[in-house]
Amino acid sequence: MRRKDREQTTEFAKKVIDTSPYGVVSMCDGSNAPYCVPLSLVRDGDKLYFHAALEGKKTELLRQNPAVCVCFADGVKPIAEKFTTAYRSAIVKGNASEITDDREKIHALRLICQKYAPENLSNFDEAISRSLDRTAVWAITIDNITGKSKKEQ
Repeated sequence: MRRKDREQTTEFAKKVIDTSPYGVVSMCDGSNAPYCVPLSLVRDGDKLYFHAALEGKKTELLRQNPAVCVCFADGVKPIAEKFTTAYRSAIVKGNASEITDDREKIHALRLICQKYAPENLSNFDEAISRSLDRTAVWAITIDNITGKSKKEQ
C-alpha cells in the first residue's frame, strides 16, 4: 500500500466488509480479460459467501479460474471543497469454490438473508425448500485482506 498513513488493521477491514452494502468481485477469463460484478456478500470468519445462478458467465469464469479480488467501500462521502472523498475500504484476495454441501449452503443463505432481508426471515425455510436445488452458493476463502481509510479533514 503506497499511503501507509491510510492503512488500517485486519479487524477494521472485516468491519468494512460487514457494513458494506455490496462488494465488487473481480476475476479474469481464459484470455486474461478482466470481468467484475457487484455482489451481495456476507462474511463468516475468513470466508465470504454469495449466491448465484447455477449457470452464467460468473460461474463459468470462477470454474475456470477461482482466483478473485473483492473490493468493498463504505462511508463514502465527497468533500467537494477539498476535491477529495472520505471513505473506508477493504480489499480481499482469495479463491472461490462452489459449495455443494446442503448444510453449508443453507448456513450461507441464512447469513445472507440475515444481512440483506432480516424482516423476511420467517419465510426462509419455505424459500429454501422451494429453491435450494436451483441456487448456487459460492465461498471465497480470504487469503489476504487489507483495509484503508481517509477521514474527513
